[in-house]
Amino acid sequence: MPATTVPLSAWPGRPRSIRARVTLLAMSVVGSLLLAAVLVTAALLHHLILSHRTDVAARAAREVAVAAGAGRLPTHIPAQSGVLVQVVSAGSGRVVASSAPLQGRPPITRARPSRLDTRVDTRVCARSDLLPDCVIVVGFDVVAKAYGPVTVYAAVPQPWILGNYLLESVMAGLCVVVLALAAWGMWRAVGRTLRPVAAIETEMAEITASDLSRRMPVPGTRDEIERLARTVNATLDRLERAVEHQRRFVSDASHELRSPITGLRTRIELALDDPAGTDPRETLEHALGDAERLHQIVDALLALARLDSGAEPARAPLDLGDLAEAEVARGTLRLPVTVRSEPGVLVEGDRLQLARVLLNLLVNADRHADARVEVEVRADGGEAVLEVRDDGPGVAPEDRERVFERFTRLASSRRKDAGGSGLGLPIAREIANAHGGRLYIGDSERGARFVLRLPLLRDPLPRDRPDGS
Repeated sequence: MPATTVPLSAWPGRPRSIRARVTLLAMSVVGSLLLAAVLVTAALLHHLILSHRTDVAARAAREVAVAAGAGRLPTHIPAQSGVLVQVVSAGSGRVVASSAPLQGRPPITRARPSRLDTRVDTRVCARSDLLPDCVIVVGFDVVAKAYGPVTVYAAVPQPWILGNYLLESVMAGLCVVVLALAAWGMWRAVGRTLRPVAAIETEMAEITASDLSRRMPVPGTRDEIERLARTVNATLDRLERAVEHQRRFVSDASHELRSPITGLRTRIELALDDPAGTDPRETLEHALGDAERLHQIVDALLALARLDSGAEPARAPLDLGDLAEAEVARGTLRLPVTVRSEPGVLVEGDRLQLARVLLNLLVNADRHADARVEVEVRADGGEAVLEVRDDGPGVAPEDRERVFERFTRLASSRRKDAGGSGLGLPIAREIANAHGGRLYIGDSERGARFVLRLPLLRDPLPRDRPDGS
C-alpha cells in the first residue's frame, strides 16, 4: 500500500487561526531565546562567582606558602577574613600549622598537586561545626625551612548561590513572566492587525451574485491589508461591470432573437390557419428572411463567444491593401466603393478575421451612405491604417463609443435598416483589440470615418527564412 503524506494543515492539534499560529510561533522563538539566555547567564554568573572565590583562596594560600618558604611560618596562622588555612606535611600528612579555628583538626582534604603542577583546586563538602557547608580549597606545594615539603591549603566558603538552583529558578520565573507578556502582546497585536481582514471577510460573505454593489472597508493602515482591500474592491468593480455587461448582453440577445423567431412563427401559423388565403411562395420568402436573420445573429454571437474566450488569432503576414481590394471586388454592396491603398502596407494577423472587420465596416458604411463609400490604406509611423468613409449623416460625437457596444443600434440606423443586429461593429473592435490594434470613429467633414490601426510589420522576411537569419 503506497504511503500517503498528510499535510501539516490537516494535523488535528495544529491551530487553524493565523492569530494563534503567529502567537505560538512567536512564543516558540522568544521562549527559545529566553531559555538560551538563562542558561548562558547562569553559567556565566557561576563561573564569575567561582573564579572570584577561588582567587581569594589562592591569594591567601600563596601568601602563606611564601612565608613558609622563607622560614616565617608560625604554628598559629593569623586569621584572615573568611579564609581558613592549613599547612600539611607532604610526607606524614600531619597538620603542622593552621588557622585558629582548625587547630587540632585533620587535614581539610587529601588532594595533592600533580607532578607537573604545584597547585591544586578542589571543593570539599563535609558538614561539621567548622565546615557547615561546602568550601573551595586551593593548595600549593612548597618546601618550608622548618618542616620540609608541605602543602599549604586555603579554604573559603562556597557562596550559597552556587549550591542550589535558586538563581536558575528565579531567572526561569522571570522568563515565564516575560514570555506570558510577550504572548499577550503578540495576541493583541495580531488581532488588531487582522481586524480589517475580519471586516473584509464579513463583507465578502454578504456579497451575492444579485448584489455586487457592496465594497470592502479600506483601512488607512498603508500596508498589505489596505492594498488587499483595494485590490478586492477593484476586482469587484470589474466583476460588477462584467456581470452587468453579461446581463445586458443576454437581455439584448433575447430581444434580438425574439423578433425573427416571432415573425417566423407568426407567418407559419397564419399559413397553417388559412392555407388558401396565403401565398406559399411569399410565406416561404419571408420565413427564409427571418431564418437568415436568425443565422446572422447566431453566427455573430458565436464569433463574439470565440473572441471572449481569449483565443489568440492565427498570425501570418498579409498586405492590408490587397485585402481591401479583394473584399471590395466581391461586389456584394449596394453602392460603389473606391479603394486607395499604398503598396506594401503589411500587418501580421488572421486573414479571415481581418476580412470580417473590413466587411463589417463596409456593410455599415453601405447601409448609411448616400452615394459613395471610400476605403484608404496607408502607413502612418509604426502603424498600418485602414479608413472606411461614407457620405451619410455620420455619427454624433456622444454616440461614437456607444455604437461599439453590443446590440446597440442608433435610432437613425433602425429607420434606415431594421435588419441589423447591432453586433457587426462590436465584433470588428474585438478583432482589432485581439490583433493589438484599435478601431474608432474619427472626425470628418461629412459622414462617418471608421479608422482601424494595426501594428505595421516592417520586415516579414525573417519569418520566411528557414535558417531564421
